[in-house]
Amino acid sequence: MNAPAPLGLLAELTHRCPLACPYCSNPLKLEDRADELDTTGWADVFRQAVAMGVLQVHLSGGEPASRRDLIEITRAASDAGLYTNLITSAIGLDADRLGRLKTAGLDHVQVSIQDTDPTGSDRIAGYDGAHGRKLAFAEAVTGLGMALTINAVIHRANIDHLTTLVDLAASLGAGRVEIAHAQYYGWALRNRDALMPTRAQIDRAMQELDRLQARYAGRLAIDSVLPDYYARRPKPCMGGWGRRSLNITPSGLVLPCHAAQTIPGLAFWSVRDRSLADIWTHSPAFEAFRGTAWMKEPCRSCEFRELDFGGCRCQALAIAGDAAATDPSCDLSPLHGRIQALAQQAAAEQATEYAYRGRPMRTGVAPIVS
Repeated sequence: MNAPAPLGLLAELTHRCPLACPYCSNPLKLEDRADELDTTGWADVFRQAVAMGVLQVHLSGGEPASRRDLIEITRAASDAGLYTNLITSAIGLDADRLGRLKTAGLDHVQVSIQDTDPTGSDRIAGYDGAHGRKLAFAEAVTGLGMALTINAVIHRANIDHLTTLVDLAASLGAGRVEIAHAQYYGWALRNRDALMPTRAQIDRAMQELDRLQARYAGRLAIDSVLPDYYARRPKPCMGGWGRRSLNITPSGLVLPCHAAQTIPGLAFWSVRDRSLADIWTHSPAFEAFRGTAWMKEPCRSCEFRELDFGGCRCQALAIAGDAAATDPSCDLSPLHGRIQALAQQAAAEQATEYAYRGRPMRTGVAPIVS
């Protein structure tokens, strides 16, 4: 089918990260530093993206500050004509490096905040002292007059702190706060029993968000959606598979979404071998679930099929065992009851220990830049 032009690019510059968040959406098997695209490679990708119609790039990871050439990469994206957004944990960055990033053309910064309580925040991040660094860096961002978004991944340990999380974002001068419920694949799936909120917590949170949106209307944009395991309607994955955005891994593989590699049988093409436009238009991975022709019932005849595009393919695989199945978060799915039961079972476990990625909690070390 004819592919619409993409609008956004998520550039995963590296999988290296000083944190080990138990809800991390990076793949369980990370790409090695030695395989990362170099500065010239990323600059070429950005020029190709602009030629295709891409308007903005999200410089992400891992932790993008782990790259010594982050300033050069940012300059290349800006010079290509892209609106640049840095998605960062703030570890490995300071006011001086931030100033140089701004000079290089950085337009926007998104900082992750794990909680408002420093001890709880650092425990979730798996890094002692991370919370204080994040706050200092966020203040440096707004101090330079740059646009700031605060991202807070929500789960059982922090869902009851929504008001203080939003108030914190406002106090830091953020223009937007993202209340992003954990997505249960990758590390989050491994930690589901320790992360899943209860139904009562979800109901309270949605009411609280209504009040917060009314309080901060016109001053702070608050983005949030009901978590999938408690929803009735699915969300369109990435605005529809292969419709609006693409994701490039550190080594140059091009994905329809950041978790697409969890789906077996998909072949992902690389920018080292093919043009970005060729991959976007002809890659079997992008064509696999683009549009609606691939759909089974009840999606195939559903009136919402071109609105939600069947929901999340990775979640369908995780719950139904079939990436082409209806997303079980949809109440028309025959497995909708299963996803609700999984949510109730995980929430009832009341597990408190997290499985961290390959290491115990770090303590008081210098920023990681290599």
